[in-house]
Amino acid sequence: MSNLPAPGVYTVDTVHSSVSFIARHLVASKVRGNFTDFSGTITVGDTPETSKVEATVQAASITTNNEMRDGHLKSGDFLDQENYPTLNLKSTKITSTGSGDFEMVGDLTIKGITKSVPFTLEFLGEGPSMAPGVSVAGFEARAEVDRRDFGVNFEGALENGSLVVGNKIVLELAVEVSKQG
Repeated sequence: MSNLPAPGVYTVDTVHSSVSFIARHLVASKVRGNFTDFSGTITVGDTPETSKVEATVQAASITTNNEMRDGHLKSGDFLDQENYPTLNLKSTKITSTGSGDFEMVGDLTIKGITKSVPFTLEFLGEGPSMAPGVSVAGFEARAEVDRRDFGVNFEGALENGSLVVGNKIVLELAVEVSKQG
């Protein structure tokens, strides 16, 4: 397997992809959630350095399988989806770390605040699609961010001072992309 799929522009297949996150709740558990409405492209160059990733996520599509919590996450306490309807990622640098693994640094924009975030990126492989003349490739990326860096400053706390929601958020992207020809 090569370190990159064939050069070209690949479109994210949202049916076979996921954009998810993990946040600590109180001190005892983790809440997992995802976004169901997103789009993106991966432009594969001849080298990792000439490749790029762009993605847009609709804030209103956040789901944690709890309607009340989802409503709170969409509110001004968290994503403020009315004023900031999208979250955006645009890679600024991709470098190989060996055998299909990469570091991708990207400008991540949440609530109108853009920060440079390093992601670990793994190329899972490529092959023919079930559709004639279409090839697919798979990637997974992971990063940790501090929600406060993006103006997500909800500070709910218990009587003992424990935060209701942890500050560290893990972002996980698992994408299948396809290209014609």
